[in-house]
Amino acid sequence: MSEKILKAIVFDLGNVLLPFDYSIVVRRLNAIEENLGETFLTFYKANYELHRSFERGDLPEEKFISTMLDAMLNKIDAKIFCKFYSEIFTLNENVASLLPQLKQNCKLVLLSNTNAIHKKYGWEQYEFIKYFDKLILSHEVNAVKPEEKIYKAVAEFTGLQPEEHLFIDDILEYVNGAKKLGWDGIEFTGYENLIIELQKRNIQF
Repeated sequence: MSEKILKAIVFDLGNVLLPFDYSIVVRRLNAIEENLGETFLTFYKANYELHRSFERGDLPEEKFISTMLDAMLNKIDAKIFCKFYSEIFTLNENVASLLPQLKQNCKLVLLSNTNAIHKKYGWEQYEFIKYFDKLILSHEVNAVKPEEKIYKAVAEFTGLQPEEHLFIDDILEYVNGAKKLGWDGIEFTGYENLIIELQKRNIQF
């Protein structure tokens, strides 16, 4: 590895800091009515662009909710949907424990394809969020990974050169999107591998 100095570490959220599992939603919906969970999941997967449009901030929250409720024949209300849809996260404690140490020497930025419902009902209350200097969220900057615009939103905040950024994401396509702009990148496959990759770069933690 080259001896470049990394000054900003950019973390993905889902499946890096917060593993998520939509089967939780399925089970809870099925408890309300048989196969309601499968109805939700089938529609959600078949209409991925609806989800993506909501993450990008193109689709209003009210429209997303009403569309999802219609798909489930309005068997639940908006409040229950937002709760079930968002309570899918668990904490990756090992990775989160690195943040206060990494923050001593680097700017920390959270870069996530997410949405307003998941933020409000699902993850913004987690304690580790306080360690980030900035949250760059897809629905707030009107861009999703791996679109160039979302990475540039990070660089606009940090004011650093491309090679001074390190991006950590579990999706290789998104890591490669950052690398195309001159960033360093790590495909997250687990805590142990992350430690190895950070040590290769002489990052103190």
